[in-house]
Amino acid sequence: MEFTVDTRALPKVEAEALVTYAFEQEKPVEGILARLDEAVGGALTKLAASGELTGKMLDTTLMYYPQGLAAQRLLIVGAGKKDKFGTAELRRLAATAVRALKTRQVKSVAFLARESDRTAASAQAIVEGMILANFDSDKYKTDKKPGNEIKTAALAGWEESSRADADQGLARGRVIAESQNFARELGNEPSNRLTPRMLADRAAAMAREAGLAVEVLDEKKIADLKMGALLSVAQGSVEPPRMIIITYTPEKVNTGAPVLGLVGKAITFDTGGISIKPANDMEKMKYDMCGGAAMIGAMRAIAALKPSCKVIAVIPSSENMPGGRAQKPGDVQISMAGKSIEVINTDAEGRLVLADGIAYAKQLGCTHLVDAATLTGAVVVALANVNVGVFGSDQAFTDQLLASAKVAGEKMWPLPIDDEYREMIKSGIADIQNVGSGKGGGAITAAMFIKEFTGDTPWIHLDIAGTAWQDDVKPWNAKGATGVGVRTLVDLAMKFGSNGSNAK
Repeated sequence: MEFTVDTRALPKVEAEALVTYAFEQEKPVEGILARLDEAVGGALTKLAASGELTGKMLDTTLMYYPQGLAAQRLLIVGAGKKDKFGTAELRRLAATAVRALKTRQVKSVAFLARESDRTAASAQAIVEGMILANFDSDKYKTDKKPGNEIKTAALAGWEESSRADADQGLARGRVIAESQNFARELGNEPSNRLTPRMLADRAAAMAREAGLAVEVLDEKKIADLKMGALLSVAQGSVEPPRMIIITYTPEKVNTGAPVLGLVGKAITFDTGGISIKPANDMEKMKYDMCGGAAMIGAMRAIAALKPSCKVIAVIPSSENMPGGRAQKPGDVQISMAGKSIEVINTDAEGRLVLADGIAYAKQLGCTHLVDAATLTGAVVVALANVNVGVFGSDQAFTDQLLASAKVAGEKMWPLPIDDEYREMIKSGIADIQNVGSGKGGGAITAAMFIKEFTGDTPWIHLDIAGTAWQDDVKPWNAKGATGVGVRTLVDLAMKFGSNGSNAK
């Protein structure tokens, strides 16, 4: 999608569709809509009076060949309550407009924001929403309709005096949304087309193109580093594991400056191993690498946006398969950190690969850690498919990430990791066991397991099991991998280490 900034008067804006929004109130035709209403001879007032133009969130009203406008269509999207409106809602309604117009084979749109929303942050949100909505998960369909996507888009109504803000938001929004779509592409790939080796190749190609340093550890190097937890997960598959390391280094690095570590689980297919999953919905287990995909996508954006801090992404990747060599319930594995792990359930494998990923990230010099993983069904029980579960060992660092999530429009909710939960992962024959021994709290005991490998390093765990995949098409988004976490992590990286904002 190609973007421009259009500073022409509204009646002269040329596009197949001009898009704007109305609030839910007694008089939805006000402000910018009043100006449009005047241009179209009062047609919007009549639509509001008839009850068709309500302003309810994501309701759409479409006019064809509106008199007085150069645009061929006028689409008005409901923006909901004005006092609850922000950039998250702006992003979503811009996305809804694109999804609605794509089905009508529209190729060019112009988005008209109200005057108070003509800021760099708003421009970024609009562009993000449109690019994310233009994405579809139909890569392997042979009967796709050619060109069923928006080709060009304009930010309309801006004054020349504020054009710099529009350009800034446009550029940043494009980078972040395209990087999130890159993560979504990886998450949607079938496991036969994205093995750990293939994922490593694609991540390395992206890194080289973006100007990032990249290293891929093969199974021999992984064994040399004594990453027994990662190797134990991989041993049941004929596909060897990989550890992917992508590094962004700013031009100026101060001695002793904090280093942000991003660790992502990348199980390219998860059968559950010997503790095998039910057949129902197992095909979705290709998305068990979405934590790793989010880190790869975030690094793509970080390379372009150039934060002031060093960022290292560590992505342990494997398949989790049953077989004659697969680990069994009751086995004891030794992690890179030297901790012994009793494997109670081989389907609790994500925390095993993260254990070695976190240990290696610390060895590489990361002073602050964020991991992301499609880790537990328990987080879905707690938060459904709405919020990411957040667990943090350092409150200031966690608050910083939650603030970034709010800016990015990604819903995240903190959950506890009280010391009492540590008792639930004690093992009788090893240092810890990989699932909790009590009833309930599965997402928390999983987080407690990972915390064992973080030591004193400030750390945050994002359980994205409920939010990394979308089963149904939404008005604003295609079904499939969501790329959740990318926007939050990019915002965190951009602010991390600057003006002393990171946790100490």
